[in-house]
Amino acid sequence: MKNTKSMIPTIFKTLHTSTLNELENIYKNWAPDYEHDVIQLAGYVGHLITTRLLLKYFTNNEFEVLDAGCGTGLVGEILHKKGIKNIVGVDFSQQMLDLALKKNVYKSLHLMDLTKKLDFEDDTFDAIVCAGTFTCGHVGPEAFVEMVRITKSGGYISFTVRKQEWEALPYEKTIKDLEEAELWHEIERFTSDYNVQEGISCQLCLYQIAA
Repeated sequence: MKNTKSMIPTIFKTLHTSTLNELENIYKNWAPDYEHDVIQLAGYVGHLITTRLLLKYFTNNEFEVLDAGCGTGLVGEILHKKGIKNIVGVDFSQQMLDLALKKNVYKSLHLMDLTKKLDFEDDTFDAIVCAGTFTCGHVGPEAFVEMVRITKSGGYISFTVRKQEWEALPYEKTIKDLEEAELWHEIERFTSDYNVQEGISCQLCLYQIAA
């Protein structure tokens, strides 16, 4: 992946890591400044667009939502303000989870790696939001299989995929395979702003689990 003149140095590092341990160390040190850097400097809007898209269709405040790759809790804050109280967050960085915990918007928070089997039963959640996690050096399209497994029939998965990552990995194929297997179907998918200050776009997607 190429660098850009406007890219924040720490963001560049996260997109070019070669191991999970390296990525964990970056987030361990970056966690206190994460929100300032991604929102104020990079103009990140992933948390805004994924929740807005989900809430166009998801209207029951009593349902349980998974914030997959919750980071410091940007998505959780928005959902909580909209009256959704049953929010579960997962992330691979304990330092990020510690900051999310302080916001008091999650029902529970868990240290988990989205690239592996998730410690949830089948059909657990009514919806999943995954903002800013499908990106270079983080989580790839293989995670969709587990997300579909733990989402209830008729439930929704709202997610962003950074443009470079969409082009580099088989997102199209994985999504199509799940559609052909009649496990989910597309509700909306389009190109959207992602890191505005950096001029980076993403694919913004909403899929519904087969009934």
